[in-house]
Amino acid sequence: MQSYQPWCHGTISRSKAEDLLSKAARDGSFLIRASESIQGAYALCVLYQNCVYTYRILPNVDKKLSVQASEGVPIRFFSVLTELVEAYYSPNMGLVTHLQYPVHREEEVDEEQESQILPPQLPPRNFAGNDLRESDSMSLSETYLMRLQHMDLSTIPEEHQLAIQEYFRTSVSLDAEQVHNGFPNLPGLNKLTMAICKNLNSEISRILPVLEIFHRMLDQQLSPGIGLKQISGDLGQSVPFRLEQLTKLLYSIEDKAKSSMFESVGCEGGHRKSLIPLVTFEVKQESLGISMKMFLKVDVENGKLYLKKSKDGPEDKFFMHNKILQLVKSQKMHAKLVIVAEKEKEKILRREFVFDDTKKREGFCQLLQQMKNKHSEKPEPDMITVFVGTWNMGNAGPPHNIDSWFQCKGQGKTRDDTADHIPHDFYVIGTQEDPLGEREWADTVKSVLRKITNITFKQVATHTLWNIRIVVLAKPEHENRISHVFSDSVKTGIANTLGNKGAVGVSFMFNRSSFGFVNSHLTSGSEKKLRRNQNYTNILRFVNLGDKKLNPFDITHRFTHLFWLGDLNYRVEFPSTEAENIVTKIRQQQYQELLSRDQLNTERNDGKVFLHFDEEEITFPPTYRFERDTREKYAYTKAKATGTKYNLPSWCDRVLWKSYPLVHVVCQAYGCTNDIMTSDHSPLFASFEVGVASQFVSKQDMNSAPQGGIQIRNCIATLMTKSKTKFFIEYHSSCLEKKVKTIEGENMEKSDGSIKVSFRNQVELTPIISDPEYLLDQHILICVKSTDCDESYGEGCVALRAAQFSYREFQVTLTHHGEKTGILTGGIQLPTSECKPTEKLYDFIKIESSDDTGSSKGKGVDANKSGNVVDKGWSYSLPQKSLPIAGQGSKDTKKGGYDVGSRSPTGKHLNPMGEEEKVSGMFDNPLYGSMGKSRGKDQDHQQKDLLTPPDPNFTTSNAADGDPDRPPLPTPRIRSFTCSETKPQPSTPVSSHPSTFKKPVAPSRSEGGMAQSRPPLPSKSRPGLPEPQNARDYRDSSELPSKHRLPAKPGQPQPHKDLHPEVTKMGRSVK
Repeated sequence: MQSYQPWCHGTISRSKAEDLLSKAARDGSFLIRASESIQGAYALCVLYQNCVYTYRILPNVDKKLSVQASEGVPIRFFSVLTELVEAYYSPNMGLVTHLQYPVHREEEVDEEQESQILPPQLPPRNFAGNDLRESDSMSLSETYLMRLQHMDLSTIPEEHQLAIQEYFRTSVSLDAEQVHNGFPNLPGLNKLTMAICKNLNSEISRILPVLEIFHRMLDQQLSPGIGLKQISGDLGQSVPFRLEQLTKLLYSIEDKAKSSMFESVGCEGGHRKSLIPLVTFEVKQESLGISMKMFLKVDVENGKLYLKKSKDGPEDKFFMHNKILQLVKSQKMHAKLVIVAEKEKEKILRREFVFDDTKKREGFCQLLQQMKNKHSEKPEPDMITVFVGTWNMGNAGPPHNIDSWFQCKGQGKTRDDTADHIPHDFYVIGTQEDPLGEREWADTVKSVLRKITNITFKQVATHTLWNIRIVVLAKPEHENRISHVFSDSVKTGIANTLGNKGAVGVSFMFNRSSFGFVNSHLTSGSEKKLRRNQNYTNILRFVNLGDKKLNPFDITHRFTHLFWLGDLNYRVEFPSTEAENIVTKIRQQQYQELLSRDQLNTERNDGKVFLHFDEEEITFPPTYRFERDTREKYAYTKAKATGTKYNLPSWCDRVLWKSYPLVHVVCQAYGCTNDIMTSDHSPLFASFEVGVASQFVSKQDMNSAPQGGIQIRNCIATLMTKSKTKFFIEYHSSCLEKKVKTIEGENMEKSDGSIKVSFRNQVELTPIISDPEYLLDQHILICVKSTDCDESYGEGCVALRAAQFSYREFQVTLTHHGEKTGILTGGIQLPTSECKPTEKLYDFIKIESSDDTGSSKGKGVDANKSGNVVDKGWSYSLPQKSLPIAGQGSKDTKKGGYDVGSRSPTGKHLNPMGEEEKVSGMFDNPLYGSMGKSRGKDQDHQQKDLLTPPDPNFTTSNAADGDPDRPPLPTPRIRSFTCSETKPQPSTPVSSHPSTFKKPVAPSRSEGGMAQSRPPLPSKSRPGLPEPQNARDYRDSSELPSKHRLPAKPGQPQPHKDLHPEVTKMGRSVK
């Protein structure tokens, strides 16, 4: 496009184009936008009879444009879009109607340029607007020659003076001509630099081989021919390129020399031999109603837990790491912990201890989890920890000591002192308004981590856009597990061309799990909320990270775990007259009222930004805007030329995350420091424990492995669109050799303007590995596309773990470019197998259920700060009774093993009649003293049990409705999914029918506090469905393996373990 045209809307989204055409409301209205599926192509959108028709405009090899219109119409080619549009104003050109009324662009409100962040200064240009190109070049030449006359050239050799003068006199005009013609290689400038750097070039050729040999001496694994010889011998390479190689080589030599020094003073591979020191906890233990003081000493490195009656007492009583079976946290007493251990063969002990406070208990649990991880016999980890930090540095260098930031100390949900020396596996640091150089900042962070952990962390990636930077560091032991590293940036500053605002991102694979991190600095100003929303959308659409094969999906669907951090700049929406009242509430730690007016929370509740993201509860004061060098005073006024500007104290700095369904994620810390005061922002920290998938090695014989594919059936998509087209579904997954497409669905228009598309045919996806243990860690990405332009109308994700034991129905919210575009329902079934699921390391710590029933907070809904329920984007339910379930035979269910009961992955609990039962929620983990005070009354709202509020277009009956004798289908015990630990909330039963309530079995920590309430043992088994074999769970004495129980009398049936939680001789049950 050579000139501005009102009908050309650039890169607006498909949904935005539909909205503009709907507002036009006239047949023949049209606009042209960039294609979302083909780079360099366009989409012509035409409104006719209240429907939007889309036609692709494709360029050929000669850059000629043509419209894909109706069959039988001759194809015409055009040089530019203007000619094409003019031609299609005529009727009978193959469109549904000829073009008549162009829809104009919406005017964007210009962003006010901030005085403190200016784009780089450009040299003055003396071009006259109507001059010819020759006069432009002459004008540029004269400008530089004039500057040259005012410079002292006495220190420059005469030959170099002449060369520079000659360049500005003649060659600069030729270079300008080259740039104008689209060839930015500047041959004149290259010739000048080669002449000036002639001696330097020969010196580089002499020095590089020496440095190369020295480098190989420090790293024997480096290939001798890594390319340095070619560089040193190729004089044709540009001088800047060779200098860059020389600089990189010098930096590499420095890093390797430092590593060698650390090894020489007692470090092996960057690790100190005794990394985590011994830690002793003072606890109380009740025995026969008498409280006794005890001391628990944790030796992580040697894998021992000592139990002592006095601090300096003998250390003869201890448990080895492999004898400690489980830790069970109490919900009633937040400082109480049950340790389940194997004392002798056939004997299990349960010891209850009360710590000084919850923080100490959490520190103890983290140390023991670290011990289990360190001494695990697993070749690859299935859980890692990730530190995520963000700090707007305010264009000032950091203070001498920033340790507290990386130790998660300060205000909010913080780590205990006993966990100071536990290193994270990854450190992801995002900065804004960062004045340091990239290497200087990376070295600063590495130095701090080395001081705290005695580990020299490896740099995975770093990326900088102006003063926005992200640095990713990893433990050295993970170096070979990391692959497919990508980084990218998006500018969202003035007119989306300046990088003072925008985002930088890094992505990589860790074994078989994908990670994405985005650090963004969005538009500032309390009144710029809509502009910030648009910044978010632009970053979401245009940042290029992750698997390029997943082109239809934005970054919210490309990663197992996606973390979004930065100075998001959302403010609290109060009048400026309330400034003093806001400060008073902050001092009193009354955050809830302020958070209810937080712009990010309100925009998330309305589904406008960060759809289906999670954020840990905020229990720390606003991180902006402080007076520098103090954290006692907020500087909420700012004098400007236009008057006084108010910057009310706000939570501008945030960390949010989004993970695939049923994947383990726990936020262990979220807060800000209070001792780093060089900026008007406080650094923010977050600590996560996340589940990862390792490289899979099947334990099954290939011949005995279950055959068959992943069956997906009865899919129905409800799309919020006015497009008149046909649709099909694409399935993508790393467990599939290639993407799979369905046939076209059947459309049915609904009264609300949406389209219901039925895909009734069953689809069978053939995985590359059919082992059920492998499939349980996989996810299927779903994309609903149009047939006319191959563009996505909505994407979603389904976890195969949901169908672990039986056919499972799912409901997925479809999104596109961060907006909700519809809902997809269907069913999924895996190849049947009696494989026992592998126990995960994060199953080591469980949460004891509370006697008080209440709703749980899980990965389907989120009770946010204002007490609203946020849709998490997916839910699963039991299949309808009438649906046939493949794989069912006449065999009885396998006897023995553990009965998982009737529990859906959504956290619903069903009794034999199918009604839902109340469940107890995960306790609130008050690692900070003020949390209970800061919670508002609206936090105690009644929350729904459903993970996702059911869509009115999608209803399913329970499996046992109308059939009291029919037992419920066995359903999986989902070990893990994204969750945050919160206080139990009162729940309202969804069903109006009476239900029988039983004491629920304690949930695992990774289950987000969902208590598992199990039904009575059914009188007849479900044919063809195997009994699940789950990991060990010792939260109740009735959960102990059968070999630890008293034998039953002959002929006497075994009591169901969930109905009779009797106390065995081995220990007491958890109360």
